[in-house]
Amino acid sequence: MRLQNKVALITGGNSGIGLATAKIFLDEGAKVIITGRNPETLAAAEKALGSNVLTLKLDVTDVAATERAFAEAAAKFGKFDVLFANAGIGGATPLGGTSLEQFNAIISTNLTAVFFTVQSALPHLNDGGSVILNGSVHAVLGAPGWSAYAATKGAVRAMTRNMASELAPRGIRVNQVTPGGTKTPIWQPMASTADAMSALEARLGGMSPLGRMSEAEEIAKAALYFASSDSANVTGIEIVVDGGATSAPSGAKIFRAG
Repeated sequence: MRLQNKVALITGGNSGIGLATAKIFLDEGAKVIITGRNPETLAAAEKALGSNVLTLKLDVTDVAATERAFAEAAAKFGKFDVLFANAGIGGATPLGGTSLEQFNAIISTNLTAVFFTVQSALPHLNDGGSVILNGSVHAVLGAPGWSAYAATKGAVRAMTRNMASELAPRGIRVNQVTPGGTKTPIWQPMASTADAMSALEARLGGMSPLGRMSEAEEIAKAALYFASSDSANVTGIEIVVDGGATSAPSGAKIFRAG
């Protein structure tokens, strides 16, 4: 098992990519700490994940609470070997229809909180550990109406490289998983029925050459590579899991006849 006797902390581990990653890390032998804001989904995640899991109710935008929670987690499970700064929110911010409050909520959760998640974990992170940030293809897509979200993910992409340089003296590797359209609860506000979700999956999947959305487990497997010794000499990079949407857009399924 690739994470035997390792301790991994995953923010936003109560659903979607974070939950899928927690499951894989557990299967690979890790003790896992997950955080989340929603007590109901946290309880459901704890039940689904079973033993070797510590759940913490936490809003990562509260820096003082984050520092306290991470100290508590380290006291219970030991120092961390892996940190996956996964927590984030979606949301459109179209020009002419966005409030300062909406814009700042996305910035504070997806950018500021990511920085302070890493900073808060550092005193409890073993030398030679692995930090994984969760990015997005929105950093390069140029999708209309998503300026705040895209800006945060572009910034996270830059921070991955800066942090990789900064933490290298401790042997801590910093890398990024970069999902394309992935089947997670983040899409529910835009597709509240099964038919609407099927239509959304077809549309988003059609924007990639491989013609489908990613499964959360596929992003989790990229995170596992970064968490394990398989990537012992890898830092400052991103693995893009998007079916080729950003690397070969001209081959997208929507452009093919039949």
